[in-house]
Amino acid sequence: MTIRTFQGVTPSLGERVFVDETSVVLGDVALGDDCSVWPMASIRGDVHRIRVGARTSLQDNCVLHCTHASDFNPGGFPLVIGSEVTVGHQATLHGCTVGDRVLIGMGAIVLDGAVIESEVIVAAGALVPPGKTLESGHVYAGNPARALRELKPEERAFFAYSAANYVKLKDQHLTGE
Repeated sequence: MTIRTFQGVTPSLGERVFVDETSVVLGDVALGDDCSVWPMASIRGDVHRIRVGARTSLQDNCVLHCTHASDFNPGGFPLVIGSEVTVGHQATLHGCTVGDRVLIGMGAIVLDGAVIESEVIVAAGALVPPGKTLESGHVYAGNPARALRELKPEERAFFAYSAANYVKLKDQHLTGE
């Protein structure tokens, strides 16, 4: 089964959500309206909660997880992703917070307690270390991720375009047209 209950908690799906049959969405997960979850994505809310805003696309083979509460991490680290976010193929998001209108590049890794503010591009392959904040309006790259430059106007416009494009594509998958 793609949508799995864990310890009595079943994922919550907004309206018009597409979840590919090869992906797994498990436990305390809420996906907002018009989200898309593409092949082989793993979204595992088994030790804390995962919340994903509307019109967010979670691409092939991405991994979304969180960190449980313990003596080492009082409160733990939930995973919170805003609206109109595109999470690239094979990206890993773990116990972090991502604002609205963000592009997470392919193969990027974002770790516990990191905060990515709204309107940020995280380049492919970047590593955002635990607890780091990426400020709005910049492109970040590298290991560890660092600001390269401010976003260009056409990059800011791309956030809404990308979100709308994936909403359109997931609608085609839902209707078979």
